[in-house]
Amino acid sequence: MGGLGSALYYMFHPNQLRSIVQWKVWHEPVHRRDPDKEAPTLKSCFELLNLTSRSFATVIQELQPEMLVPIALFYLVLRGLDTIEDDMTLDAKTKEPMLREFSKYMKKDGWTFNGSGPSEKDRDLLVHFDDVIAELKKIDKKYYDIIEDITIKMGNGMADYAMNAEFLDGVKTVAQYEEYCHYVAGLVGEGLTRIFVEGNTANPALLERMELTESMGQFLQKTNIIRDVHEDFEDKRRFWPKDVWSKYVDKWEDMFDPKYRTQAVHCSSEMVLNALKHADECLFYMAGIKEQSVFNFVAIPQSMAIATLELVFQNPKIFHSHIKITKGDACHLMMQSTQNLRVVCEVFKVYTRRIARKNDPRDPHYLEISVACGKIEQFIETLFPTQDAKKLKAIQESQGQDAAAAARDQSDFWEAILLVFAVVFVLLFVSALMLGGAWYMGARFDVLWDKEAAATLKAASLKGAAKATATTLAAHEEL
Repeated sequence: MGGLGSALYYMFHPNQLRSIVQWKVWHEPVHRRDPDKEAPTLKSCFELLNLTSRSFATVIQELQPEMLVPIALFYLVLRGLDTIEDDMTLDAKTKEPMLREFSKYMKKDGWTFNGSGPSEKDRDLLVHFDDVIAELKKIDKKYYDIIEDITIKMGNGMADYAMNAEFLDGVKTVAQYEEYCHYVAGLVGEGLTRIFVEGNTANPALLERMELTESMGQFLQKTNIIRDVHEDFEDKRRFWPKDVWSKYVDKWEDMFDPKYRTQAVHCSSEMVLNALKHADECLFYMAGIKEQSVFNFVAIPQSMAIATLELVFQNPKIFHSHIKITKGDACHLMMQSTQNLRVVCEVFKVYTRRIARKNDPRDPHYLEISVACGKIEQFIETLFPTQDAKKLKAIQESQGQDAAAAARDQSDFWEAILLVFAVVFVLLFVSALMLGGAWYMGARFDVLWDKEAAATLKAASLKGAAKATATTLAAHEEL
């Protein structure tokens, strides 16, 4: 993109420019490499590192001092192996012994190789490999032994595939595909984990869970293979398993024919599904990293990978061009990935949800991809349960309502008790008034319990009644 094109792009995409500026201005490395204290051969190694990988070079050079040189040299050695394996100008008979003997070249002072094709992008690394060898001899033996062991394993694995006539025609099965990814990426994860543990920057328990280490490498490599499918096709290489693409088209070339674009996109969905199965184990692995600069080193590529998977998912452009995430998005991801595991989990959650939204119900893998995305979110939820403000407010309101209802019930109970007491009190008070009034007016309440008084009162009553009757009769006689 030219200067004018870039200016126009960022004019209409200000957030992209903002992310770049933030990374350039506000990013503060945990550690800084000091070139002034380095030997000329080590300076040359870092120059080669910058030439071979801009993204990895940045995070490697911010590693803590003890990890810095061993990991930089480890990367350059494996990049040298990869350069030989990828060089299409070298025939299999030349590649095979070089790949198997590469660990021996590491011990030969002054060894270099200038037989790579002129267009091979990393040929300078092999031309100046003597500088890498000189620095390898200076590092701690415990780190050198790990680098040598992984180089032997990877070189033999690459050689086996280089000499495999069937592989030269492309990967056949999913098992072969995953085995290839193991040799070119899974072993890298194993070596790095061993270096981290030796340097006390990772939990030793990671060595007992090598499937987590394997997933870290597989996730990155599978994502790159999906993204680079058109570039590999032009280079006459095929890493997508025939067992997968043959479900959708008859010939590999048909994948790049616009007439079969729908089938090709459905095939890419199956490849993305295969890669997504590693995502949760990558997050689990990162939880075992104990040092910030090492965490940044492992987290940034993984965040880039999930973002790239979202980019290539349901995207037919991968079959006619080479696509990658924008520089602004890359800077934003690096800002987020250099914080902590919670933030990285949020990155995975965001891009997983984007994949879920892009998922097409017409795709034959619609349900499987939906389940895979749900599994990733569920795993993240087990690590960091969501603190949803609305849900918390609803819970608090519900708890408040329950407490208020309980308070009301208790209040109603005591109100009822008071009402009963009030009624009883009024009844007793009125009764007392009535009885007191009766007594004041001459009522004889003593007759209720005094039998003698009751008999006297009764006799007086009868006597009075007889006298009244006699008086009445006398009055009648007078008339």
